[in-house]
Amino acid sequence: MQHTKLQILNDTCEDEQSCSCCAVDFFEEKPPLWKRRQIITGSIAGALLVTGLIIKFTNGHYLISQFLFASVIAVAGRDILRKAGRSILNRRLDMNCLMSIAEFLEEYAADNAKKSIGDLIHLAPETANVKRDGRELNLHVHEINKSEIILIRPGEKIPLDGKVVTGFSSVNEAPITGESLPAHKTEGDDVYAGTLNEEGFLEIEVTRKSEETVLSRIVKLVEEAERKKSDTERYIDRFARIYTPTVIGLAFAVFLVPTLLLGLPWETWFYRSLVLLVVSCPCALSISTPVAMVSAITGAARQGVLIKGATFIEELSKVRTVAFDKTGTLTKGKLEITDIISMNGHADSEVLSIAASLEANSVHPIAMAITREAAGRNIEIKKTDRFRSIQGMGLEGFIRGKKYFLGSRNFFNSLGQTLPEEFADLERKGKTAIFITEEITPVGIVALGDIMRARAPEMIANLKKLNIRSEMLTGDNEEVARSMSDSLGLDTYYAGLLPEDKVRVVEEISRRHGHIAMVGD
Repeated sequence: MQHTKLQILNDTCEDEQSCSCCAVDFFEEKPPLWKRRQIITGSIAGALLVTGLIIKFTNGHYLISQFLFASVIAVAGRDILRKAGRSILNRRLDMNCLMSIAEFLEEYAADNAKKSIGDLIHLAPETANVKRDGRELNLHVHEINKSEIILIRPGEKIPLDGKVVTGFSSVNEAPITGESLPAHKTEGDDVYAGTLNEEGFLEIEVTRKSEETVLSRIVKLVEEAERKKSDTERYIDRFARIYTPTVIGLAFAVFLVPTLLLGLPWETWFYRSLVLLVVSCPCALSISTPVAMVSAITGAARQGVLIKGATFIEELSKVRTVAFDKTGTLTKGKLEITDIISMNGHADSEVLSIAASLEANSVHPIAMAITREAAGRNIEIKKTDRFRSIQGMGLEGFIRGKKYFLGSRNFFNSLGQTLPEEFADLERKGKTAIFITEEITPVGIVALGDIMRARAPEMIANLKKLNIRSEMLTGDNEEVARSMSDSLGLDTYYAGLLPEDKVRVVEEISRRHGHIAMVGD
């Protein structure tokens, strides 16, 4: 195709090939619309996008759909990405780099939001073994009704909320309550979807359908938090609702008035209307707000603080109370031995050796903490004969011909043995105490707890200097919560809370003290 080209270059231009701001092409003849590069590029990108969406929403392969979406970006944004890469190589960052980074950050934030919700949804299994018509059937949780009996074996996750009707076991409720120690469950106790049955066989009567469980309500709470926008973002949205149609209307006027009323060339004024749209596009304003929010949230996360939503970034300056989750926030979230009390001439190492020998064949968190401590101190774990486990209570076994008992308060109460005063003192401090005897002769006590983070007291002290209240919300019991509160000097605490209870308590605190920040899960 024949055409002439007139190029006007500014004196400051160094690269004629890369100069786009001061070169003007005048064409005597233009290619037809269907041959133009922009139309071809847009068509290819659109086809890739539609294909990716079809694969994604027909339960196709996740990686294939993601590859197609990435291809859309590569095709449609080829010029922007190419210029961004060139500016990086030339050590000169420009708007193309900003747009590329902003697009990446937006995609990263969206993927993280989807992943957090997906992880919650997959905490509970999708199927369950249910007793129906005298048979054991494996059904999807949506097919199981209230009052039906589901069967949970050791090591299985509980799929639905319910009440134990037969059996007893230890259930790890950390995904729901955050409590570090497993909860002992027996007939009549409530259990929750997403928690792990660690030891015994349970028959559970379903009390809530799958869409009504505590876990389902948690998912809904997270989804609501993801949808919340900050005041600035809402203002930008309102501005865009007025500004965008105004600019589009002006662009139509620039195109239609000269061509229809004044008879001027439509092609010239069509391109000028497009120029108006490009120049007037508020993309910098629209991009800057979410990018700033994502950057703030990411920066806080690197410091170990999870802020659930852009709204709270703007609200932080008004905060007068900080509420902390306990497990994994104020504490390490890991059970460790805190005390060893030896009795009747036994050394601490001997007490730990006996405890570790009895617990060596168990996968209970208490047993794992004891054996881990023994291994760390290079203490011998001895062979145990005629071992017997009384689920949820204690252990007994012979070590080198001597019979030993190990267990909780309930275990020794059932044996009719009186526990020493030191045992009660440890329990009052919120620790889990394990008593060990040789027949009826006390050997010692091993106490365990969730260890406080080293910098937690300093953090609470700094908040007090800023006249900000500190309060703790936890799924742990009253004794553990009181002990932690006294150690840190918290203003107050709330114990035995489920996630939905924590939401209610946060709302109550907010009504009493104004703006509140919640730190934890």
